[in-house]
Amino acid sequence: MRSGSLVFGVAGCRGSRVSAGTTGHREARADTGEAGAGTELFCELARMVTALAEVQSLRSFTLPYPGIAQRALDRTVMHCLDLGEAPPRSLPELWGWCRSRTAHDPLFQVPSSFVTPDATLVHPVGQMPTRSCLEVASHGPTGGVVTQARTLLGDLEARCGSTERYRRCRQFLARHPVVHQEDRRTPGWSKAVWSRVKELYRPLPEFLLVDGVSLRCPSCGLPALPRGHTAPITGQLVAGEAIWCEGEECPRHDGIELIRDPELALVLRRSLRVFLVLPHRVEEEVLNGLDGAGVDYEAVAEGLCTYRLRDTGDETLDVQVYDRLQPSLLAVHLANSVPLADRTFIVVPQRLAERDGYCTNFTAALPPLLRERLVLTTPGGLVQRLGAQPGGADSAGTVPPRTPEPTPREGKNDA
Repeated sequence: MRSGSLVFGVAGCRGSRVSAGTTGHREARADTGEAGAGTELFCELARMVTALAEVQSLRSFTLPYPGIAQRALDRTVMHCLDLGEAPPRSLPELWGWCRSRTAHDPLFQVPSSFVTPDATLVHPVGQMPTRSCLEVASHGPTGGVVTQARTLLGDLEARCGSTERYRRCRQFLARHPVVHQEDRRTPGWSKAVWSRVKELYRPLPEFLLVDGVSLRCPSCGLPALPRGHTAPITGQLVAGEAIWCEGEECPRHDGIELIRDPELALVLRRSLRVFLVLPHRVEEEVLNGLDGAGVDYEAVAEGLCTYRLRDTGDETLDVQVYDRLQPSLLAVHLANSVPLADRTFIVVPQRLAERDGYCTNFTAALPPLLRERLVLTTPGGLVQRLGAQPGGADSAGTVPPRTPEPTPREGKNDA
């Protein structure tokens, strides 16, 4: 495959097009503009909300507040006084602000080139960090929740000792964000896999229990909360008829799943639920598409959902799968990661790619040098473009079919 021989567009995206060409492997960092005091406060509150959500018994908070919460509260009070606005009087009141005040609120005035104007930090129904909050909290040199997910998977890979064992363990995590004791009696349960991954699970936290039961979303498999539950931090009853799940945007035409005897259930660590489980549906769609098109690939250990395509000639091609609500933050994350491949396809769900401004904001947040190397697309768009690749297609421009390799079954031979 020759460098720069094809032009790749942003498949499935409106209002944006990115052309491809190979550039040198130079470090390029995205610039989202000079952050104002309101934007800095918004980011600090995102980190506070994320940290407090990791506490198992949020309803038991008493004075003095945890250090990160007290600092954020103090800074918010000072910022409000500078603006001539009445400040929050307590942590529960500040939590309520994070539920109702958007990034565009005069208190924050976060530029839309950084976060979408309607983004909030606490979900109005779930009363937990929004997905946007977790993405904002992962912005910065430490990487926040995303770095935690990568670290956990890196430790798991080291424990597995082989690529195949790690693949099976990672697949188990992605497909089982909640594990019940009864699951261990089902056909196909692998004791060997469970022995390697069980330390990544925790008992269901208090805020996910309502009247002794817990719920699970049938679409994403993540924990859910019913109408009329009690809000963490404030202890108040949450009004409204909506049902919340950590996926936030899932269709639930068939209702919600009840987790019986939740004291016998374990839930995957939050960082893996959001940054491994959520994109897994898109990841499976991508891999099925590659298998069907006869495109060979191998997993890249350093990435959460990253694959390198084989037999691509002189050019290295990677595929990374994401399910991120904030396109600018995704672009900054990718730019600051310095991709090693000549070209990387960034695959996002079709529903995100079709949102007004998603592709445009993603491209605008990338440094010019990387706009040719980071190609935003969708699962269907990826296969279409790879079908036109020289060396991966026949003379008619279509990928010759192949029989996918069988997936190893979990069972007795897992050592």
